[in-house]
Amino acid sequence: MSRIGKLPITIPANVTISIHGSVLSVKGPLGELTQTMPSKAIMVYNDAEKQLEISVAHPEEKSERAFWGLSRALAANMVCGVTEGFSKQLEINGVGYRANIDSGTLTLSVGFSHPVIMVPPQGVEVKVEKNVISIRGIDKQQVGEFAANVRKVRKPEPYKGKGIKYSDEIIRRKAGKQVKSGG
Repeated sequence: MSRIGKLPITIPANVTISIHGSVLSVKGPLGELTQTMPSKAIMVYNDAEKQLEISVAHPEEKSERAFWGLSRALAANMVCGVTEGFSKQLEINGVGYRANIDSGTLTLSVGFSHPVIMVPPQGVEVKVEKNVISIRGIDKQQVGEFAANVRKVRKPEPYKGKGIKYSDEIIRRKAGKQVKSGG
């Protein structure tokens, strides 16, 4: 049995769920998400207990157990996204490195000869305060992917730590070149 897949998902009172075949739609106070689940997943919504249970036809098969856990995790992320949302924090370190928001586009000045302009996807909100970039949205995959693309513009380097990093990321620093005395 899948340890993650067999856990039921508790649905808050302000969230509505609709299942049409293998398509799951979740609507909450922050918005609406729709996801096509793997075909092997069987979704059952118990309206009386406000719980969504996901199972598979053949739990003894390893591939179906993997889809079982995946389907449950996707559904739980959708419920969490429409109620609370997801966010990522990025920090910019380096002299002269900065970020600006102008009419919905993120402009990064991170040591290149030109500014890097990035347009966030639909449903993702970006804010900049000093050297911190905040990315929020209801879709966990979109928020994480856009944060990774922003970080990829200028990854933190290990000698001085300059670049764009996650706020909870720790950069392992390397020592520079050692000077040997002649002798």
